[in-house]
Amino acid sequence: MSIYQNILEAIDNDEKLFAVLIDPDKFSLADTEKFIKNVNASITTHIFVGGSTVDENDTVALVRNIKKHTNLPVVLFPGDVTQITDQADALLFLSLLSSRNAEYLISKHVEAVSKLRDSSLEVIPTGYLLIESGVKTAVEKVTKSKPIDRENIQYIVDTASAGQFLGMSLIYLEAGSGAKQPLTSEIIKAVKKELKIPLIVGGGLRTKYQIENAYLAGADMVVVGTAFEEDEAFFEELKK
Repeated sequence: MSIYQNILEAIDNDEKLFAVLIDPDKFSLADTEKFIKNVNASITTHIFVGGSTVDENDTVALVRNIKKHTNLPVVLFPGDVTQITDQADALLFLSLLSSRNAEYLISKHVEAVSKLRDSSLEVIPTGYLLIESGVKTAVEKVTKSKPIDRENIQYIVDTASAGQFLGMSLIYLEAGSGAKQPLTSEIIKAVKKELKIPLIVGGGLRTKYQIENAYLAGADMVVVGTAFEEDEAFFEELKK
């Protein structure tokens, strides 16, 4: 069964999915075994790998190392075509729907095709929405695009719905790496109400309470990255 089908099945069974996001640019390979041991003991169901600015070979090396220590699916969350590697299990084929920068709406995707044509990666079309979070995030800097105003909830909903109409398999609502504020329950609820596809929520989540609130609001999968970079002890709160 594909990773996407597993996600759909888990949602049908009312299971909450949780992904740890590892940024190769901020992670030491020497820490992999210890870190993944904590991941395996936690509620984590998926491992996402990617970042806004990552050297070409760092992603490959990190994914290989992760796969030595876990059976969890490793999914690429790439900031650039250079982060695509067959060593992973799947790829979120991200279209930055909140942007009007054609490079991240389609150009990067065309560039990726030569790498994906003979690839064994499961490619999952994903509508990606960057929402304003109180700080200029790495995504905003790299893509040279503005996030959607968090107060303009109807526009956020309409953008997510447009992604669904375009045939996306997932919608990813993102406050951005290092966000000061996570997405509000109001935003998550409003988007979830309109979607018939899974909703992923990430950015700015630093406590178990915030994670639980995201689930209660309608997130099918929650993604946490920075909180673990800042404090690995956070895993203690998220044990199985």
